[in-house]
Amino acid sequence: MAEPTAPCWLSAWTYAHRGLHDAAVPENSLEAARRAIAAGLGIECDIQRSSDGVAMVFHDWELDRLTGESGATADRTATELGQLPYRGSAEQIATLPELLALIDGQVPLLIEVKSKKGYDIAPSCAVVAEALRDYRGEHAVMSFDPRVARWFARHSPQTVRGLVFTEEGRRTLGTRLRLHGAVRHARAQFLAYDIRDLPSPFAAGYRQRGLPLLSWTVKTPELRERARLYVDAPIAEGSGLENPAACA
Repeated sequence: MAEPTAPCWLSAWTYAHRGLHDAAVPENSLEAARRAIAAGLGIECDIQRSSDGVAMVFHDWELDRLTGESGATADRTATELGQLPYRGSAEQIATLPELLALIDGQVPLLIEVKSKKGYDIAPSCAVVAEALRDYRGEHAVMSFDPRVARWFARHSPQTVRGLVFTEEGRRTLGTRLRLHGAVRHARAQFLAYDIRDLPSPFAAGYRQRGLPLLSWTVKTPELRERARLYVDAPIAEGSGLENPAACA
């Protein structure tokens, strides 16, 4: 049975990678989302799960890089995480429901559910799905882990779902088989591909079959031009955006 076609809006936007952030505005913060909305950009964000099962808008498995604290993100409750300011900022770690309330359908949202080897993705998927249950704005979930899209295909089939992929600079038979197997298992409706791997016959083949192709992370004008040639929508930051000075 063919998977439902991805909606047209998915390919109609440029997405601000972790919101419109810079040295003064932290990635994945509510302020980064506000700035993206004001600039007319879609938003890409990351999700970690708190110790008490809340979807937190945060990229790292550890707190050290982005906050003044150390230790595993998953060891803190949502309340504890929500009280942590980002380094050099008054912004604090937000929950997915807080981000959804802020966006309120103004721009689309790509939600990357973080995973790693041995990680139980089902609880993370469940809390994301619960946060999205009554949300009417345009949104999609994605992950490097094909189990995430597969979970949504089974338990929340109305949610647009994608697979994030990198060839890691290796165009081998093993890479090709890994991609094909991941797409089949994920039941993905779109791909978010490493811009450094493009152009890619693997990615182009799926695009020709009707899977929208997004790309990450477009950080320079040169990569922006590459994305213009080979993908349907970029996930970009910094000078990879069309006019970052105007956006700021």
